[in-house]
Amino acid sequence: MYSLGSSILALQVQDVAPLAGSGGILKIIADTGPLNQAVLGILVIFSIVSWAIILFKTFSYRRVERQTATFLEVFRRSQKFSEVQAICPSLPHSPLVGVFQAGYAELNAQFRLSNSSSSPGGSPGRPILKSLEAVDRALIRAATSEVNRLERRLTFLATTASVSPFIGLFGTVVGITIAFQRIGMTGSTNLAVVGPGISEALIATAAGLFAAIPAVVFYNHFVHRVKDFSATMDDFSLEFLNIAERNFT
Repeated sequence: MYSLGSSILALQVQDVAPLAGSGGILKIIADTGPLNQAVLGILVIFSIVSWAIILFKTFSYRRVERQTATFLEVFRRSQKFSEVQAICPSLPHSPLVGVFQAGYAELNAQFRLSNSSSSPGGSPGRPILKSLEAVDRALIRAATSEVNRLERRLTFLATTASVSPFIGLFGTVVGITIAFQRIGMTGSTNLAVVGPGISEALIATAAGLFAAIPAVVFYNHFVHRVKDFSATMDDFSLEFLNIAERNFT
């Protein structure tokens, strides 16, 4: 044990001077091999695209939330569906607009069918809804389409979160392998020989985590936001069906 401790101390003393003059992270990246640089380049691309999606979705979901609140206010204040339909083009980012328009289109289709099947000489009476289940199905289809639209590009964040650590680990394994090859070629365990390869390897792991951690955090956050929007659409669909049932059945 004494001889082992003396050997470690001697290695540390030998490496104080070389490490004192070592450069920073940028110098380590510049001195790394082409394979590790390719790994770092891939991780940088993943990170840049992920942050672009994060910023885009953050602003997009804020706009969706504002327009949804405005639409619900107009919907609950209006006396006719036609009044709500008039403001839909001004709120294109709210998912409730797509759900409402699908239900409104189904109502109009059933009303036209009901008028065409009535007697030609009779006066048009109160519109009657033929199938409330058909309106419900139209609302469900529209809500599913809107959820898919809200989830667009989130898959890339999930891919970045799951793949980036493994890409970084691949660069680490390659770097450590190169470090051991240097030991075999030089026959020396001096940290001046081993240290650069290990530092290059660990940079790849750090880059993988740097790309993966924000992707995981914001992916979970955005999935929660989509669930909230989906619940809002479900509540709106039930409210729409209640109004349709009271007035048209």
